[in-house]
Amino acid sequence: MSVSLSFSDRDLLRWSEALAGIARTGLSFTQLLYEQERYQEVLHVAAEMRVAAGHALERDQLAGEWLKTVGSGVPGYVTPKVAVGAVVGNDKGEILLVQRSDSGLWLYPTGWADIGYSPSEVAVKEVAEETGIACEPVRVLAVLDGMRMGFTSMPLYSIVFHCRATGGTVTPHPLECRDAGWFAEDAMPDKVISFDRWGQQAFAAIRGEPIDVVFDAPRDPVWHPDPSA
Repeated sequence: MSVSLSFSDRDLLRWSEALAGIARTGLSFTQLLYEQERYQEVLHVAAEMRVAAGHALERDQLAGEWLKTVGSGVPGYVTPKVAVGAVVGNDKGEILLVQRSDSGLWLYPTGWADIGYSPSEVAVKEVAEETGIACEPVRVLAVLDGMRMGFTSMPLYSIVFHCRATGGTVTPHPLECRDAGWFAEDAMPDKVISFDRWGQQAFAAIRGEPIDVVFDAPRDPVWHPDPSA
């Protein structure tokens, strides 16, 4: 009996990154040559899957890049990167958006979680750096898996805060942003990133409405492709 299997590039991407993470973490902890060879073999299989999902590098090149990131012990344990975003509202019920310099797309201020700062401090820092606006965090809006949402091709968790503007003048960062500004819900700019996924919750928070924190519900089973994910 033949079985028809259908997997998307997103499935291959997620599985390849998971395998690569397991292999690199294993290489960080083992001193046994046999185990090192097996983990390197797994890494090459993961690289082949990643290339099949559309990566620009060849298999051996990608595996080599991954090998360069192998650490030692706990520092070498591979985990997702963390980004922090800030949905900032003002007294007019508007949202603060930035136009990214690399893509020209619009989104709320967001950036990598820097060492030495708490997540809420990163949110405040990113908003000030990217827009010149001072703000205070109010609550967590969402904790999301960027790969599962299709926002990124690398393992990434995104923590999004609702923040209240407390001062400052909109001044876009000269390198990171093409533009920045305040926008009403019915007057959003063109090319806003995935506004249909976060816009309703963001403006509900800005209006002060009671909302639940959004997070990725576990799939059942976890590793099975889910067309709705």
